[in-house]
Amino acid sequence: MTRWSDNTLSRTVTGLSSNASPIGNVTIMRTRSADRDDCDTGMAGVSSTKTQTQGKMMKKILPVILLLLPVAVFAQDDSNWKSQEVVPGIYMLESDRGFAGGNLGLLTGDDGVVLIDDGMPTIPATTVAASEALTGDPVDFVINTHAHGDHTGANAAFMDKGATVVVHDNLRQALTEDEEYDQNALPELTFSDSVTFHLNGHSAYVFHIPSAHTSGDAAIHFRDVNVIHTGDVMFNGMFPFIDLDGGGSVDGYISGQQKMLAMADNATKIIPGHGPLANKADLQAAIDMLIDGQGMVKALVDDGQSLEEVQEANPLSKYASWDWPFITTERMTATLYRSLTE
Repeated sequence: MTRWSDNTLSRTVTGLSSNASPIGNVTIMRTRSADRDDCDTGMAGVSSTKTQTQGKMMKKILPVILLLLPVAVFAQDDSNWKSQEVVPGIYMLESDRGFAGGNLGLLTGDDGVVLIDDGMPTIPATTVAASEALTGDPVDFVINTHAHGDHTGANAAFMDKGATVVVHDNLRQALTEDEEYDQNALPELTFSDSVTFHLNGHSAYVFHIPSAHTSGDAAIHFRDVNVIHTGDVMFNGMFPFIDLDGGGSVDGYISGQQKMLAMADNATKIIPGHGPLANKADLQAAIDMLIDGQGMVKALVDDGQSLEEVQEANPLSKYASWDWPFITTERMTATLYRSLTE
C-alpha cells in the first residue's frame, strides 16, 4: 500500500503542487499542529480529542437524529454498515441496523483508498473498521460531499489514522465559522470547481454543484466505469432534504441533478446520498417529481394562497410513496413554498 507524501499528491490529484500553494482551483490547508506518528505523509498531524469532536458534532445533528428515530431504531452501539460492490474495486456502504449515516462510496486498490463521506459522529470506530475490513488498509483520502454530520461525522477519526479530507471551499469555510466544529479537524485539501483523483486505474472527477442540497455540495463521477456518487443531491425514491438555511435551493438542486443526468446513460450506476443503489431512470424520476411538485405549489402561490392553505390542498398527494418521517409531503410542500416566496 502506498502512503502519501506531498510529491505523491501532486502526481495523484490533478492540479496540485508539492509546495502546497494554490494551483488552479486546488489548495492544501495545513491546520494541524503535530506530526502524525502512524503516517509518513509528511503533512501536519492532528492533536484533537475524538471525544470532544464527537460531542460537539452530536449537538449539531441531534435534531436530525430525533427526527429519524421513527424510521430507524437508532442505537449508538448497534448502527453498522453493509456493503455491495458496485463495480470491481468500488463499493457502496449503507446503513445496516440503526442509522450509520448517508451512503458511503469506497475506491480500493494498491494505489490507495478513497472514501466518499464517513457517516455519523456517534460511530467513528465502526466506520473506520468497516472501511478497513473491505480494503485491508487505512483510508488515504476522505471526500466530504457536504457539511452535514451524517456525512462528516468520522472526519477526525480518519484524520487521526492518516487520511487527508477533501472538500469544496464553501464547506471548509462553513466549518471554520461553526463554533461547535473542532477546528483541529478542518479539511486539509479544498477545491473551488473540480478536482480529479487518478488512482487504481480510475479517474474520480469531483465537481462542485452550486446551491443545491447546501452551498458546498460535491458529486463524484468515476468516468471510466460509469459510476456517479451524488452525495445528497439525490435521495432515491424519497423526498429530498433541501437545506435552504445552509445555502441550498430547489432550483440549484434540480440543476445539479440535471447536470448529473447528462453524465449518465442507461448503464450508469448511481450511489445516492440516501436510499438504494440507483440508475438513470431513478434520477430522472427524482427530477420529474421536483419539477412537477414545484409547478403545482407555484400555481397555488400565484393564486395568493398561504402556506397553510397550500399544505391543506396537499398538491404532492400523488407522490405519497416518496414520503418518509424526516421529509413528509407536508415538509416538502413547505420547502417548495418557501423557495418560491422568500
